[in-house]
Amino acid sequence: MPLVLVLLALVLVTALLGAVWLEMRRKHIDIWLGAWLRQRRPAVAADAGPVHVMFCFVDHFEPKWGRPQRPVEDERVRTWCERYRQLASRHVDADGVHPQHSFFYPEEEYEKEHLDALATLCSQGFGEIEVHLHHDHDTAEGLREKINRFGRILHERHGALVPDPKHPERLAFGFIHGNWALDNSRHDGRWCGVNNEIQVLAELGCYADFTMPSAPSDTQTPKINSIYYATDDPQRPRSHDTGVDVEAGRPASGDLMLIQGPLALNWRDRKWGLMPRTENSDVRASSPPSPQRTDLWVQQHIHVRGRPEWVFIKVHTHGAQERDMDSLLGEPAQTMYADLGQRYNDGQRHVLHYVSAREMYNIVKAAEAGEKGNPHQYRDYVLPPPKSSRAGAQA
Repeated sequence: MPLVLVLLALVLVTALLGAVWLEMRRKHIDIWLGAWLRQRRPAVAADAGPVHVMFCFVDHFEPKWGRPQRPVEDERVRTWCERYRQLASRHVDADGVHPQHSFFYPEEEYEKEHLDALATLCSQGFGEIEVHLHHDHDTAEGLREKINRFGRILHERHGALVPDPKHPERLAFGFIHGNWALDNSRHDGRWCGVNNEIQVLAELGCYADFTMPSAPSDTQTPKINSIYYATDDPQRPRSHDTGVDVEAGRPASGDLMLIQGPLALNWRDRKWGLMPRTENSDVRASSPPSPQRTDLWVQQHIHVRGRPEWVFIKVHTHGAQERDMDSLLGEPAQTMYADLGQRYNDGQRHVLHYVSAREMYNIVKAAEAGEKGNPHQYRDYVLPPPKSSRAGAQA
């Protein structure tokens, strides 16, 4: 009888492990699990002072999601601007800056009135506008045309984006790829088509990509929780699967900077009581913000090598979808910002900085150049503020 029980237990354990493995494969956790297990978080020197936390919210802002009638689109934008203004006005960081929302607006969904409303919101001190793109079976020439045309529209009509200081003939922009398929990274080849996309983006003036993490998509990179440079292989997709970490005192080494958001296993929230859920820095109704998630974001310790006392947190969402608005604009978001202010802005252990995507990039570049101290002073280190931001409007 004991032997039968042992065999039965082995069968059950094998079946359970098999189910866990299948679940991991289904969610493509096997792509990045090894990197997560191997990652090491450097200690912050005792004399380095408090840890500065840069918090950036990037939004795949898509008013035409689901292809509704125009009045629905307009109401989405109106509701978002009104409620976000009310929410963000109640909170400030250590520098007196309100929470910043970086609106990555889709090129293919352009509506002048939507961008006018977002530009007004940004000019009041609540964010900036950047470039988002969904495309399929595209070419390098098609990508260039779309980005150049859309960038000029954003800059000339809406005061977004700024000329690249080193190449003033082109505009500098942050980028998020639609459907996560940066550099033609889907295994089925859909939703991109451009194997040299990283190279093209860099040539066009993209200062950094903010697409990752994309888990549980199969487009997720093996490299996680990093700020790094990717070098394009124009003959192959997924060139950003690897790269060279940005490091203090070391020159840039690659075609394009990627700033990733936190990716981890959440052992305190488990499926079937056994399988840890994936923390992929996506904030929405099905995965609302919480103090536990905030701790996980901080614990991934995304930083520039050699500057561990500056921690970068980039979370993402799809802000224009009604089902998620209460989580992003209501009590869950209110609680998140209050918790950030209470636990990560005491001035002794942590100092909190709400930053836009552009400001996060600037602070990364300051760290790369060896700058130290309060990162607030480096918000405009390389790229100045656009006209549609509060600082730009005042200037």
